[in-house]
Amino acid sequence: MTTTTSHSPAIAAKGLRKSYGDKTVLDGVDLTVPTGTVFSLLGPNGAGKTTAVKILSTLITADPGTGDIHIGGHNLATHPQAVRAAIGVTGQFSAVDGLITGEENMLLMADLHHLTRSEGRRTATELLERFDLTEAAKKPASTYSGGMKRRLDLAMTLVGNPRIIFLDEPTTGLDPRSRHNMWGIIRELVSDGVTVFLTTQYLEEADELADRIAVLNNGRIAAQGTAEELKRLIPGGHVRLRFTDPAAYQSAAVALREVTRDDESLSLSIPSDGSQRELRSILDWLDSTGVEADELTVHTPDLDDVFFALTGPTTTVPNQPNQPKENVR
Repeated sequence: MTTTTSHSPAIAAKGLRKSYGDKTVLDGVDLTVPTGTVFSLLGPNGAGKTTAVKILSTLITADPGTGDIHIGGHNLATHPQAVRAAIGVTGQFSAVDGLITGEENMLLMADLHHLTRSEGRRTATELLERFDLTEAAKKPASTYSGGMKRRLDLAMTLVGNPRIIFLDEPTTGLDPRSRHNMWGIIRELVSDGVTVFLTTQYLEEADELADRIAVLNNGRIAAQGTAEELKRLIPGGHVRLRFTDPAAYQSAAVALREVTRDDESLSLSIPSDGSQRELRSILDWLDSTGVEADELTVHTPDLDDVFFALTGPTTTVPNQPNQPKENVR
């Protein structure tokens, strides 16, 4: 992840709204993405992630009542062509034409960007090399593996040298190695100052890549912040003490207060947010009571816990700074 930003956000949208008939897909969504960062939009199927990407990338229009949307410093409503010139989009489904070669796919994109023949060939060659596709460049794209097709798809997106890239579930269906390779490519892009707007259903992916994360549920932002900030919203962190001696376990259970017992595994759980200060306090407390456990482990909520807590069928969203408590249903 990177923390390098400019003063002006790459993406700023207020009150995104979109409905289809009586189905509200986006219900007043605010988004701000600093330049040169990875912003990840999480949410279950049907939450509105792809709709948000389509609006921000000019593929569809927002409903009346939506506030100002600025992409790369351009007003989306009044200067859509300037927005299109600043962005690149890699959708859920590959835009690669399997009937032609990887190189021909790249040259086709160069033509669409009105590059000269020499510029197009130079750009195609450089990007194919960058994405480790040079050896396969002359082969039909239909023969490529899933990971190769996704790399080619992203390479095609970069032909126009966009500074803002929308990646809509870019690693869906990839094996773990291909997914990690794609993560490396995304990190390289951001290190070059590119802004990445990422939608994903892989929580590990958001945890690995995103500077900030927003959780979208039923068309509204349920929570947003860094991964660590979101994890702290969810209760359930604890320090677990495990014993091998039943007598020591019983003594500790009596000596310690506010613990949860597990008699079967001879373990005790002490509520904790996992911070260094609180862990030191717990260790001092154990020393003062004479408790010596055979094993001590710290458990903190992960993004899976956050996701399930915020997108459940009936969820009370934890309080956030400057935000009222609301029920997401």
